[in-house]
Amino acid sequence: MFNILVVEDDVKLCQLYSAILKLNKYNPFIAGNGEEALDILDKEYIDLIITDIMMPDMNGYELTKILREDRYDLPILMITAKESFADKKKGFLVGTDDYMIKPVDLEEMILRIGALLRRAKIINERKIACGSTVFDLDSLTVFTPEKEVILPQKEFNLIFKLISYPNKIFTRQQLMDEIWGIDSESDERTVDVHINHLREKFKDYLDFEIITVRGLGYKVVKTI
Repeated sequence: MFNILVVEDDVKLCQLYSAILKLNKYNPFIAGNGEEALDILDKEYIDLIITDIMMPDMNGYELTKILREDRYDLPILMITAKESFADKKKGFLVGTDDYMIKPVDLEEMILRIGALLRRAKIINERKIACGSTVFDLDSLTVFTPEKEVILPQKEFNLIFKLISYPNKIFTRQQLMDEIWGIDSESDERTVDVHINHLREKFKDYLDFEIITVRGLGYKVVKTI
């Protein structure tokens, strides 16, 4: 299930968006402004953000600019009453991926979310290429010019998540919740064990490297 963060200071709109997202099998998180959104992003893994522009404390432009400067590459959909070309231009210049004008057609919003996720290679794009290495989600296989490596499901899901977001740091808890599930009885050391297995299997690969970020977690860096 994909996690979608709704950043909107209108409580009724938050409830409406949350209901329609749940109806379409998404898992919504709610923030009343950009600062609350950043707090959630520090604790939860988010696949896509829907944000209003005009909000107290930190508006949608400021939030988007901060995320892009911090190299968050998750899709961002701006939904706002500001409909001038200048407003849209500003939104795209700070890094939004799409833009909708209130009142929003909810069916269209869901279609746009699906399109944004597909572009981010999250939904129907079930293969990811990194240099000459290809990760195939359906077969749990890593293909290289020299050989094919079939991985255990948890190991594959772990490397697939990291390789989907190069340079993005994931905490051990985020990876635990995403790969093993929130209710798992395993602890964070399980992530370290699986990372070590992956490093051993791919130590001679030149396309990517799994980096430990001390005190935080892990990220993948493309080396070619």
